Amino acid sequence: MPLGPGQPRFLQLADVAEILNISSAQAYALDLATGREIWRRRVDDHPLARITGSLALHAGRLYVPMSSYEESQGADPQYACCTFRGSVTALDAATGRVVWKTSMIDGPTERRGTSSAGVPLWGPSGSAIWSAPTVDERRRVVYVATGNTYSGPPQPSSDAVVALDLDTGAIRWTRQVTAGDVYVSNCRPGNANCPAVVGPDHDFGSPPALARAGGRDLLVIGQKSGIAFAMDPDRGGEVVWRYRAGQGGLLGGIEWGAAVDGARAYFAVSDILQPNPGGLHAVDLATGARVWATPPPKPVCGAGRGCNGAQSAAVTAIPGVIFSGSNDGSLRAYSAADGAIL
Repeated sequence: MPLGPGQPRFLQLADVAEILNISSAQAYALDLATGREIWRRRVDDHPLARITGSLALHAGRLYVPMSSYEESQGADPQYACCTFRGSVTALDAATGRVVWKTSMIDGPTERRGTSSAGVPLWGPSGSAIWSAPTVDERRRVVYVATGNTYSGPPQPSSDAVVALDLDTGAIRWTRQVTAGDVYVSNCRPGNANCPAVVGPDHDFGSPPALARAGGRDLLVIGQKSGIAFAMDPDRGGEVVWRYRAGQGGLLGGIEWGAAVDGARAYFAVSDILQPNPGGLHAVDLATGARVWATPPPKPVCGAGRGCNGAQSAAVTAIPGVIFSGSNDGSLRAYSAADGAIL
């Protein structure tokens, strides 16, 4: 884990430890030198809960996002869809003690009917947090981005950026950009487990990036709709600009993360189910205007099932260069100036 704000204190308290997360609902602290386990903490009791986003460490606290595997199980008539609720948990980095936990959906889950197999159905559920939290020390806030709901009624916390108080976990504001997105995988007409109107699956899989441009701070984030947003953290996440990079949809749009530098934001496009997936876009950070867009090159894997140029992974920026991985098995370096493949 890179050194960051608050880590020297953590190293002093926890005897040179490193925080790890795995594909489950548990967080661990391990001794960096020996691998000895210092503590472990189950952060969520739901059997399908998973930690898919990186953890954020700040000032002796560890902020843990929670997503789940329930979205891919919910259409099964034998499954009691759905009860998972996305959350953020703050842990004491030295001990693993829970300081606070905030769910994205309030209140108890209520019964909403019965499946074709006679299994009780529940809701609301979902609003998973797939990506890393973003700490804003000046405003004493941690930002997270949420996915769709799994079962209704629709929730204002889905497909949204949410700001939480660093100290208490209280929600400061929520900015939803796609309303009514209730979705589970593999839905078919007549399946009582599924919503009456299946949503577009426009999750935020990307974390919010805190940047500064045009004399103000911005939260920059890409969505699976194919649209990138800049939001004003001082105005409740009010949208400053939108930029369409891709077509969006299932496995489409901007999947896992953008990058920003002092002048521009960079967005890679998945659109894996479209005829010509992929591409990388550079956008003026202050205005949202396109600076350049580089279409996907011909896939090096040739042709055939599974071979395409979708760029689903998060991108990385260093001075003068943007790195983007492709579904054709390649990692490419692009010029930040004009998008040329280096």
